[in-house]
Amino acid sequence: MKIEEVMERVGSTQTGRIIAYVKDALNEINSLSETHTAIARVNIRKGQRFYRVPENAVQILDVRCKDHKNEDGLYETIPRMAYEPPTEDEDGF
Repeated sequence: MKIEEVMERVGSTQTGRIIAYVKDALNEINSLSETHTAIARVNIRKGQRFYRVPENAVQILDVRCKDHKNEDGLYETIPRMAYEPPTEDEDGF
């Protein structure tokens, strides 16, 4: 759709304002959708608690782990904590 068509549908004659609205809308759409995402997998090892996050990671969207209680091998999302844990762990972290 061209700017002229948008202007006709809206009933406006202010080209600069319509272009600004279109740019704002495109920026809003871009900010709502995730782009350039990649999946990184790390094998979990017994007794290891901390794992390295890839250096090029900007935002972590989800952390999943295989649930050992199911036989289908489904991945379960690990919930985020909003606050500090109520008790201290044995290793002091």
